[in-house]
Amino acid sequence: MGFLVVGGVATYHWWPSDRASEDLTVRYRAEGPATTDVAKPWLEIINTSGIAVDLSDVTLRYHYTPDGGVEYAANCVQASLDCSSVTLRTAAARQPGAKADRYLEVGFTDAAGTLKPGGTTEGLGLQLYRLDHKELDQSDDYSFDAAKTTYQESERVTAYLRGIQVWGEGPGGERSWEAGPGAEAAPVAVQPPTGVLFDDFAYTGPQDPALTANGWVARSGEGGPGIDGSWSPKGVTFPAVGDGERGQVLCLEARTDGTETGTVQSEFHSAQPLFREGTLVARVHFSDEPASGRDGDHVSQSVFAISLDHKSKKYSELDFEYMPNGGWGRYGPLLDTTSWRSSDLGDRVTKPHQRKLGGWRTLAITAIDGEVTYSVDGQVVFTSGKKHYPRESMSINFSHWFVDLPFKGPRSWEMEVDWLYVKSGEAISPDGATKAAADFAAEGVRYVNTLPEE
Repeated sequence: MGFLVVGGVATYHWWPSDRASEDLTVRYRAEGPATTDVAKPWLEIINTSGIAVDLSDVTLRYHYTPDGGVEYAANCVQASLDCSSVTLRTAAARQPGAKADRYLEVGFTDAAGTLKPGGTTEGLGLQLYRLDHKELDQSDDYSFDAAKTTYQESERVTAYLRGIQVWGEGPGGERSWEAGPGAEAAPVAVQPPTGVLFDDFAYTGPQDPALTANGWVARSGEGGPGIDGSWSPKGVTFPAVGDGERGQVLCLEARTDGTETGTVQSEFHSAQPLFREGTLVARVHFSDEPASGRDGDHVSQSVFAISLDHKSKKYSELDFEYMPNGGWGRYGPLLDTTSWRSSDLGDRVTKPHQRKLGGWRTLAITAIDGEVTYSVDGQVVFTSGKKHYPRESMSINFSHWFVDLPFKGPRSWEMEVDWLYVKSGEAISPDGATKAAADFAAEGVRYVNTLPEE
């Protein structure tokens, strides 16, 4: 169900003397050196036609050559029209040209709105980087131009309107689309499905500005649960899987030397409420053993949705909490599934499961028609009713923390998240969410947000 599936080969031919009446101009500027950890192209679209243009009909292609054959990822970090309305994917060119055998394709959702004649998107701040986090060299990238440090027109970035090329020259010298075997298919602006959040967690680190743009926070500071004052972004990383060939994961580390001051707990959550009714699915790797050091800690590896205001009269919370060694006087391995009506202790319904879950698991929470269902790998493990049904939208959270510190000595635990998929207002199966996530990833799409505004 990838939203950027190409819809065939266009037969429209454009030449300078036959240019479409609906014109676009693309301006570009470079930021930073040619050799860098993260490429930072800035793009601007100007409507130089005499009629309004829907941005959802527009696509851009920024052409580049990946170093070492490694996969790349892209994010929007700044846009006046909001990064959530910008869609990005990386893909291989069917007709590689000089200095370009891949491209970053930029599109827009309906929420991006319309460009009036003479109107501009203003600057779109993007980033492009290797999934293995190694340095990249832009000097052999077709669309990169170190001399353009201020916005200037760039014909090495191509633009398309409803699949028809209206700006620029591709790396193969193309200024028109020609039907026939082997021809590069023109991009067709196809909208992502509405009411969806997908995140493949392709980020450079906890300080990546794309986290803020996409609405995520790596927690720091005081507060519970666990060891007070030990929450730190230092435990949040995005390591590559297989040198970047299979993407990245969100890794949450809980580490300690057995003292409160020597403890780091990790949490990664949405800054805004994103989920109330519908389906939330995450592919999560639970750990039954520490990554290093002695075993025996009472650690909590949690996936949950929770009200931002813990004193809200409509407080809501839905939890998965895995404790491989148990906690609070209970033996592990233990999975708690819990629906809360308020933050008061005991104002909840819960079901513990004495089962070992180390490894990759697909966790799903479905809240529909007054009933909340929790499932693990497609198997329903708990259901709660109307009394504990969410009454307001909640933030989405992943956390890894210590219930207590039972002994001294250094040790470290890791919890990983491969992807998150949310469908608003609709029940979907874990298999359906898994397929949707796989389709996005196969298309080079790392992030999508078409959730309705709360």
